[in-house]
Amino acid sequence: MAIVNAMLLLFGSLGFLLYGMRLMSDGVQKSAGEKLQRALSMMTGNSFVGILTGLFITMIIQSSGATTVMVVSFINAGLLTLAQSVGVIFGANIGTTITAWIVSLFGFNFKISTFAVPIFGIGFFMTILKDSRSKNIGEAVMGFGLLFMGLSGLSDVFSFDASKLTFISEVQSLGILSLLIGVVIGTVITALMHSSSAFTAIIITMAYKNIITWEMACAMTLGSNIGSTIDAIMAAFGTNADARRSAVIHVLFNVIGTVLALIFFTPFISFVVWLTPSSNIAIQISMLHTVFKTLNTVILLPLSKHLIALSKMIIKDDDEKNLKTYHLEFTDSAFVKESAAMHIIRLEKEIADMTDVATNMFDRLQIGIMKRNQDFIAEHLERLADEEDYCDQMHEKLAKYIINCQHLPITEVQRNNLSIMVSVVDELEGMTDQVYCAGMLLEKSIEKKMKIVQEDMERLVPYVELARQFLQFIRININKHLNSDKLEMAQELEDQIDYYRKNLKKIARKRLESGADVKAELLYIDLVRQIEKIGDHAFSISELLAQTK
Repeated sequence: MAIVNAMLLLFGSLGFLLYGMRLMSDGVQKSAGEKLQRALSMMTGNSFVGILTGLFITMIIQSSGATTVMVVSFINAGLLTLAQSVGVIFGANIGTTITAWIVSLFGFNFKISTFAVPIFGIGFFMTILKDSRSKNIGEAVMGFGLLFMGLSGLSDVFSFDASKLTFISEVQSLGILSLLIGVVIGTVITALMHSSSAFTAIIITMAYKNIITWEMACAMTLGSNIGSTIDAIMAAFGTNADARRSAVIHVLFNVIGTVLALIFFTPFISFVVWLTPSSNIAIQISMLHTVFKTLNTVILLPLSKHLIALSKMIIKDDDEKNLKTYHLEFTDSAFVKESAAMHIIRLEKEIADMTDVATNMFDRLQIGIMKRNQDFIAEHLERLADEEDYCDQMHEKLAKYIINCQHLPITEVQRNNLSIMVSVVDELEGMTDQVYCAGMLLEKSIEKKMKIVQEDMERLVPYVELARQFLQFIRININKHLNSDKLEMAQELEDQIDYYRKNLKKIARKRLESGADVKAELLYIDLVRQIEKIGDHAFSISELLAQTK
C-alpha cells in the first residue's frame, strides 16, 4: 500500500509540476507572447542578437520547446532564414536552464507548500478581474503556485531511505556504463514528459535526497537535453526543408554537446564544482546545466556554417515539382505549443505573399497592354494562369486556416482582425480573377488580330498606371491599420480610376456610333471595366484595413 501511495503522489506531483509550467508559459504568452513572437519574426541575421533573443524569450515563457517550435514555424513561413535560426536555438537552450535555478534556489531553502497555496490564490483572484492582461498574469502566477506544489510533492515522494533501493546503487556503480544508462534515462523520460525543465526538477530533488549520486545526476541532466528536442522534431513534420533542418540543428546541438561532455566527463564536472560557490548539490546541478549549454554555444557557434551544411546533407532540398502547389497546414497538437498570436503572424505573412502574387500578375498584364503582341502570349499568359490557380489554392487554404484560428482562445481584437483577414483574402482572390480575365481579353484581341487604334491603347497607359499604383499602395500597407489620411489617399486613387473609366468608355461609345469595329470596341470597353474592378477590389481592401486594430 505504501508503494501505491508513493506512485499516486508521484503522478499527482508530476501533474502539478507539468501543468504549473504549462499554465505559467501560457499566461506569459497570452500577456506578452505576441510582442515576443513578433520580435522573433523580425529578428536580424546577427548571431549574437539571435542568441540574446532566444535566451530572453525562453527565460520569459519558461520553455525552450515553445521557442524552438516558434523558430521551426517561422522558418516554414519564410519569416526567418535557417542561418538566422541558429543563434535563436542556441540562446533558447541557455534560457531553459532558468527553471533549474528556480528549483535549486527556492525549492529546498524553505517549506514550499507554505507559499504555494497563497501564490495560487493570488493568481486565481487576478484571473477573475475584468482586465484581460490581469487575467493572463494571474494564470502565470497560478502556474507558479502549482509548480511549487509539484516540487513539494516530489520532495515528499523521495523522502525514503535510498539505501533500501539496492538496484539504484548497483546501476550507479557500473562506471562508464552507468553514465550511458543515465543519459538514456534522461533522454527517454524527458521525451515522454516533453519538458527538460520538469525532469531536471526531478533530478535535483532525487540528488538532494541522496537517492542518486552526483555523477548519475549529471548524466541524466545531459540526457534530458537530448530528450528536450522532441517538440522541435514533432513541429518539423510536414514543413519545408529549411524548417526540418532547424530541428536537426537543435538535435545536433544537444547530441554533440552531450558526447563532448561524456568524453571529458571528469574534468567537466570538476570544473562545474569549482565554479559553484556552494556545496549544495541542487545548485551544482543547476550550474552544470547552465555551464553545459553555455560552453556548448561557445564551441558550436563558430561552427554554425558547418552545422547548417551538415543539416543540408541530412535533409535534402524540397522537390521543385511541388512549387506550383500551395501548402498551408494548421498545426494544433499536444506536441506543438503554439499560441493564437503565432498563427496570426503566420497568416499575415501568407496574405502578404498573396498580395505579391496579385501584384506580379498585374505587372504581367501591364506588359501585355503596352506591347499587345505574341510575345505576351508566349512569355506571360501561361504564367498568369498558373499564378491565378495558385491564388485560388491560397484563397481556399487561408480561409480554412483562419476558421481554425477563430476556434483558438483569442481576444476580441484578434477575432475582429481574423474576420477582416477573411474578407481581405476574398478581395485578393477576386482581384486575381479580374487580372486573369483581362489577360484573356488581351489574348483574344491578339489572336483574332483585332484592330484597336494605337491612340486608344495609349489612352489606357495612365489608367493602367493608376491601378498599378493602387496595387502597390495595398502591397505596402497590407496587414497594417490605415489611418484616415491613408484611407483618403486610397479614396483619391479610386476616384481617379473611376474618372478615367468614364472618359474611356465615353470615347469608345462615340467610336461605335461612328462605325468602328464593334467586336474590337466592345472588347476594349470590357478591358476597361476589368481594370476598374481591380481598383474596386483594392479600395475594398483599403476600407477593410482601416477597420483593423
